[in-house]
Amino acid sequence: MASYRKLWGLLLLVLGISFALLGYFGKEVYREAPSIPDRVVTENGELLMTEEGILDGQTAWQSVGGMQLGSIWGHGAYQAPDWTADWLHRELVAWLELAAEATYGAPYASLSPTEQNQLEFELKQEYRTNTLDAASDTVVVSERRAQAMAQTADYYSRLFSDDLALRGTRESYAMKENTLPSAERRAQMADFFFWTAWAAATERPGSDATYTNNWPHEPLIDNTPTAENIMWSLASIVLLIAGVGLLIWAWAFLRKEDETEPAAPIQDPLTTIALTASQKALGKYLLLVVGLFTFQVFLGGATAHYTVEGQTFYGIEMSKWFPYTLLRTWHIQSALFWIATGFLAAGLFLAPIINGGKDPKYQKLGVDILFWALVAVVGGSFAGNYLAIAQIMPENLNFWLGHQGYEYVDLGRLWQIGKFAGIAFWLVLMLRGIVPALRQPGDKHLLGLLTASVVCIGLFYGAGFFYGERTHLSVMEYWRWWIVHLWVEGFFEVFATTALAFIFCSMGLVSRRIATTASLASASLFMLGGIPGTFHHLYFSGTTTPVMALGATFSALEVVPLVVLGYEAWENWSLKNRAPWMENIKWPLLFFVGVAFWNMLGAGVLGFMINPPIALYYIQGLNTTATHAHAALFGVYGFLALGFTLLILRYIKPNLVFNERLMKVGFWWLNAGLVLMLFTSLLPVGIIQFFASASEGLWYARSEAFMQQPLLETLRWIRTIGDVVFIVGALAVAWQVVSALLGRTQPQPTGSAGIEAKGKISA
Repeated sequence: MASYRKLWGLLLLVLGISFALLGYFGKEVYREAPSIPDRVVTENGELLMTEEGILDGQTAWQSVGGMQLGSIWGHGAYQAPDWTADWLHRELVAWLELAAEATYGAPYASLSPTEQNQLEFELKQEYRTNTLDAASDTVVVSERRAQAMAQTADYYSRLFSDDLALRGTRESYAMKENTLPSAERRAQMADFFFWTAWAAATERPGSDATYTNNWPHEPLIDNTPTAENIMWSLASIVLLIAGVGLLIWAWAFLRKEDETEPAAPIQDPLTTIALTASQKALGKYLLLVVGLFTFQVFLGGATAHYTVEGQTFYGIEMSKWFPYTLLRTWHIQSALFWIATGFLAAGLFLAPIINGGKDPKYQKLGVDILFWALVAVVGGSFAGNYLAIAQIMPENLNFWLGHQGYEYVDLGRLWQIGKFAGIAFWLVLMLRGIVPALRQPGDKHLLGLLTASVVCIGLFYGAGFFYGERTHLSVMEYWRWWIVHLWVEGFFEVFATTALAFIFCSMGLVSRRIATTASLASASLFMLGGIPGTFHHLYFSGTTTPVMALGATFSALEVVPLVVLGYEAWENWSLKNRAPWMENIKWPLLFFVGVAFWNMLGAGVLGFMINPPIALYYIQGLNTTATHAHAALFGVYGFLALGFTLLILRYIKPNLVFNERLMKVGFWWLNAGLVLMLFTSLLPVGIIQFFASASEGLWYARSEAFMQQPLLETLRWIRTIGDVVFIVGALAVAWQVVSALLGRTQPQPTGSAGIEAKGKISA
């Protein structure tokens, strides 16, 4: 018990320090966020835009899909441009042309190098100088810059309309025709794009770096990596090497052998518990998991195809009804829904086991209510997404019922509230089974950690309510990453680790002491890097150097525990040899092994590839980010949710024998498809874009001219192979689940491990 106290003390210390850092520098995000000026005027006093107009433009951008159509400050989709980088470059080029005509009476390209250098010097001086007057909250721009802004705004107004001259560009960007029908709202959206570019070009008061730490790379105004960027990038690499080294030393020299492994039971202890009504009711959850999973992978194939045809699907003009922006929204949201459903089902399956094999009163009713609430949220949010992007939804209702515009939290606020209420209700259902068990005598440390992770999952999704429709973009990004990084990558990770440890402990395969010690140590390691590591998403989102320093330091530490996951994978897989009945859960175990592999590769290797500030400076918003996202989101959480689904399926269908052919196709084709998708298409495209971003600027790496090159088009076509392989694997897993739940299963021979018997085990 003394070792437990030390581990609990370490975990509480890590949580206390980590959340203190996250909170303190979160306050700095509020305080140091780039100003949204009350007015932007010319030197002659002409009013160009207001704060209200900029925020109206932000809501207009949200209504067309926001981050699902191009990106802002590097966050969002990868097919259309990053609007910040694109606006900035277009405005700079327009300014140079106007200056060349006014000064030399000739186009900029025809000037001598000396003349060009002189104009570029003046350009840099004008754009990087901060002309915000704090007293009047007014930004003053020159008449020439106002003309350049007007030209750029006119281009965007035509691009987001149905202007025939730009139809080819819209096709290259996978934009539907007349994306934003209202000319007034297009003008307001242009004001918002200008403001994001202004923050990216204007030096923060008292600093020689812009509000976005000199991001994006734009040679015309010397937007290049800061000294702090390089310093903290090197520090993160050193810390990674040091952390890995210390972990290996600790593992090799400080790890004490625990008691010998317990003798495996003759029969699977989980099958000695009679299925409760609430556990039997989980079948529909598993159908929802594989239904949404299948829907998601087909949407993924369609969105990938849109990157080569733009507005059509093999000649069919689908963008009129189902444009790229909508399908990408549904693709990401359905992934979050089915993965979360898999985790919720795992918890609900464990609750009666924890409660001594009994359902709390009305538990099945609660499980049924939660299921239909999930269905309502999924259906309602998807319908709202459609109506918003089709511009049918009234603009005043868009944020609440349509599309918030922020990647991973695209669902309207009402549906977000519904999702939170559902997760909170799940927490209640879980606690009804856990609390009585906690009151029983015995070692409850493992159960205590599981309870803590359940509470955090139930409550921390509420971080999404700390921003609103017109919240400052920097502040919104801070809270959005509380959900995407902290809630998903932090607390779900701890829940998954502890839930698996609890399951294996309940099976009698590992001792409670080993399971508890490993879970507490893992939780401390995950939280140490995971909580402050949230800041690595915010290097260039209008934050200051300390945020970059913290993000770089702790995101390096996030990778450290992932290096030992190969050992964890081997330990999990070796459990199948402990008892003959373990053969019955071979396939769920193999999916858990896949989780460890992709945690190492997808979250670890590919994650650290983009985490140091100097790396992310050049590759934020490129397909390198998509490479990490696919490998980590599906490779880790997707495989984990599928593993939970198959494990629950095995126990609620006691006579089930997994179809070996289906499962081999499902598991290996999913892995092979993901590998092909990543390493024959996404990563090669990202590396080529990286070179373009480093040499020319982010605007070029995301431009129509660059992305429509034959080589890049070919690489995007090649992705079809990986997508098809992946889809076949997904269909195989889905069919296994559906056929097991809806079809007839042959009973196993008498005395097999699958026969259910009566009895109880202690939590």
